[in-house]
Amino acid sequence: MRIGDVAEKAGVNVETLRYYERRGLLPEPDRSPGGHRDYDEDTVRFVRAVKEAQTLGFSLSEIAEYMALTRRAPARGPQEARNRLVGKVEEVDAKLATLQRMRAGLQRALDEKWESLDHSTSTAAYLARGGRDPVGEPLHVTNGESAASTLRRTSLGGVVLSWDDVLHVGPLAFDPVESRRVRAEFLAIHGWGEAGAIEARFARRDELLARARSVVLWFEHDLFDQLQLLQVISQLRDVADVELVQTEHYLGSLDEAGLEALWPARTTLTQETLAQAREAWRGVTQGDLEQHVPALPHLGSALHRFAEEPSRTKLQLLAALADGPRTVLQLIFANQEQEEAIFLGDTWAFLFIYELSEEGRLAPVGGGPMPLPPPKGDAATFASTMLEAR
Repeated sequence: MRIGDVAEKAGVNVETLRYYERRGLLPEPDRSPGGHRDYDEDTVRFVRAVKEAQTLGFSLSEIAEYMALTRRAPARGPQEARNRLVGKVEEVDAKLATLQRMRAGLQRALDEKWESLDHSTSTAAYLARGGRDPVGEPLHVTNGESAASTLRRTSLGGVVLSWDDVLHVGPLAFDPVESRRVRAEFLAIHGWGEAGAIEARFARRDELLARARSVVLWFEHDLFDQLQLLQVISQLRDVADVELVQTEHYLGSLDEAGLEALWPARTTLTQETLAQAREAWRGVTQGDLEQHVPALPHLGSALHRFAEEPSRTKLQLLAALADGPRTVLQLIFANQEQEEAIFLGDTWAFLFIYELSEEGRLAPVGGGPMPLPPPKGDAATFASTMLEAR
């Protein structure tokens, strides 16, 4: 068989075959009586095997090293091949994790809503302003981007900062520098971006708060918000004016008029209240949930609920399966019906449900693997998975 025939059958070009020969991967074939290289079907199968190995991530150097080993010690070949495959799986998993973190960061950037370049706290706006802070007073601080984007459309003015952290899940720390580090590492582990980028975003957030002279805090009565409220207050230093809009309404569900209607009911936080809240946050981060701040009437019930996490949520999710299979989304709705004040968002409920599957306490109906929760997996696929108790 001529070299062109081999190349065609193996799906490569002639120069590739010659390169393999120069590297010693492919031995020089016998020559025909006419002096031409004479290849056989073994060569075709070998080249195809090399190309397949390359698609799995093996370099030509790694293939050559493996071939040399098996020539020296053929008995070691099968185990060595398995070891190399295990290593490649680990490499691929690491690359997938990196891509998932990148995707989470891109999705977050895509979800950001900002109308005015001068007032926005988005990454894109900081880039466009050359890193300069947004312009405007007061600084409105609220629980998430949903409420923040609506606040930006009101007539209240100023700059709106979304606090963007779920403090009832994962480690806590009182010192802001340590907090940024441990929270970033925790969120990165769960696929929400690269740890350094998350930590940098938290630092930018905290620096903006530290430079503010007038702050308005917009927070709800539930656990999610009350923990954020304590952390924000703990980082306020030398702020001339701190006001609080505290409500049992869910801010993200209100339109501009609904938020503006809450504005007249805002209260001024005294220095005594700020000090009490700061010490309350210190206690919470140290595991002491018996905290009381008179000006924050919802704090006690929120911390009581915090003391029950995550076991209560997981028990409620399992109890929802007592009457038969349900989808993940149906489980989340059933769990919310058991709460005095809803605080657990979809994405972290997804994580708890996945952990229950890892613990063997629930599983997809009909068997099969549990899909990964977002952001590591597809949200629609996970939410629609039908589950049963085990």
